[in-house]
Amino acid sequence: MACTQQTHVPLPPDPGNKIEGDEAHFSSLPIHVITNPSELPVEFLEPSPQTQLVIGFDCEGVDLCRHGTLCIMQLAFADAIYLVDAIQGGETVIQACKPALESKYITKVIHDCKRDSEALYFQFGVKLHNVVDTQIAYSLINEQEGHARVPDEYISFVGLLADPRYCGVSYDEKEEVRVLLRQDPKYWTYRPLSEQMVRAAADDVRFLLYIYHKMVQKLNDKSLWNLAVRGALYCRCFCINDNHFADWPPLPPIPENIAADESIPEEETLSVVDVPQGKMGRVIGRKGASILSIKESCKAEIFIGGAKGPPDKVFIIGPVKQARKAEAILRGKLLDF
Repeated sequence: MACTQQTHVPLPPDPGNKIEGDEAHFSSLPIHVITNPSELPVEFLEPSPQTQLVIGFDCEGVDLCRHGTLCIMQLAFADAIYLVDAIQGGETVIQACKPALESKYITKVIHDCKRDSEALYFQFGVKLHNVVDTQIAYSLINEQEGHARVPDEYISFVGLLADPRYCGVSYDEKEEVRVLLRQDPKYWTYRPLSEQMVRAAADDVRFLLYIYHKMVQKLNDKSLWNLAVRGALYCRCFCINDNHFADWPPLPPIPENIAADESIPEEETLSVVDVPQGKMGRVIGRKGASILSIKESCKAEIFIGGAKGPPDKVFIIGPVKQARKAEAILRGKLLDF
């Protein structure tokens, strides 16, 4: 196991306890590059109810999706950061991580899990489960605080880090890596990993546990349930298959303490609309006007595959009635042409 660098991570004074005030307590952690499963913690490789974990999680790769190449998987623990090298470790090291990635005993904290989940599913057969998606959590907290929902307004990871409520740090290095990726899309495939690559990969996960603790303090029981359900649906989003996700874990049920409340939340769903070849442009509309109008009329999230695909489907996530409403409007628009 190669320990190439150290990094500084803000953590609660005592992991698991509430963070008092806005002061961050920093700790210096090692960064390990992993090519052999034996180099990973046993409690991660062998999930159990006795050793439940919360870890920061992310993936890097070339055109990260079903058709791309997953190159690195980052795991941020309270005492170390592990960069799992899928290029040198191959499928063996990723398959060794599969039980943990699919386990309900290990919470994976990630920012926008959709493409990471798609890459893991189609490239390695991994059904990512039990995620806390900080992009979803950010929106839920805003809704809790009375802010109106704005379609297509998703907080970026850089924006989340900059928000003083959660971290309040700048991430200028992210743009440097984006420039390098535009210049050379194969950036993450090169070995050995440079110091810049190790630092950039670690930077994408080293704040996630701190942000997680900040966010869960703000979320009420209903929002925590919504977070779990939407995280599960986001993981499925681009992982469309022929069995309608029958082999995926069931969605989290509505907890009894919420079900007993007078305002029982509606169950949420993922709906997939097939778009005939050549018709996606009409669904989207001029400068996105058509699909934006649907998003504004329905309390549901609507995603299209775009350049990464799948190119012929629209994905709708939200309360059942709102998802069905959006689906009906979309199908109606297809019939108009």
